[in-house]
Amino acid sequence: MDTRELIKIHARPKLRQPNLLAAWPGVSGVALIAATYLLDKLPFKDLAEIKPMYFFEPIGVLARNNIVEAPSFPQSRFFYLKNPSGENDVILFISDAQPASKAYEMANAILDLGIRFHMNRVYTCAAAMTRIHHTEQPRVRGVVTNAAMTQELASLGLARAGNLQISGLNGLLLGVAKERNIDGMCLMGDVPSYSHRIQNPMAALAVLNTLKPLLGIDLDTGDLAMVAQEAQQRMKQVASEAMEDYIDYFTEPIWEQGEEYYDDDEEEED
Repeated sequence: MDTRELIKIHARPKLRQPNLLAAWPGVSGVALIAATYLLDKLPFKDLAEIKPMYFFEPIGVLARNNIVEAPSFPQSRFFYLKNPSGENDVILFISDAQPASKAYEMANAILDLGIRFHMNRVYTCAAAMTRIHHTEQPRVRGVVTNAAMTQELASLGLARAGNLQISGLNGLLLGVAKERNIDGMCLMGDVPSYSHRIQNPMAALAVLNTLKPLLGIDLDTGDLAMVAQEAQQRMKQVASEAMEDYIDYFTEPIWEQGEEYYDDDEEEED
């Protein structure tokens, strides 16, 4: 299918070799937290959207005041930013969901949109599940689509990612970019492997701070830093409560052990 039939264009701005950042739901919400923070804090404008019917089934039907509404689909939208502080403008793509099938076609559709606006490079974000403790500062790891870009990873001081698999479209998009000889990079924030189901704004903040100079944007991350600090405190509380439950369940107070001992003695005397 011609990908032009899959995308509805809302605006046709003249962009300066924009960098494209794409984000989907993923482990610990790292990609979406970073992308939605950018959208909230910078003056992005509507650019386009992917028509959902080809990629998604309806997620349900609502009834308001006894009247059924039209079927609802996940949204996959593009936004653009005229960037006054850098050499490149920015295209931001955010999707509510990853398609159950046709992910490869979606990746190509996104890149086709970027090429239409003379895209310079594509970025994605993800989580790297490691043995980090939730009280530690997350590191950021990076992978790129060609060997020439590895020097850039070193200059950013990123941790070596080694051999790994990046699941979902946050990884697949870069694989398709490599097929099409498009420069791309994925930034991955460390998250504790035992808390991968929990939203992790600490890792998203680390990724976003690394992404800022790459996109050439001026962005105050203070609000996200506050959210990250609050989340870290909540995680400490959850861990503390979990440990208390573990101790209560798997250990037996010595006085209860004593009571059982004396009960046994009394039975023997009878």
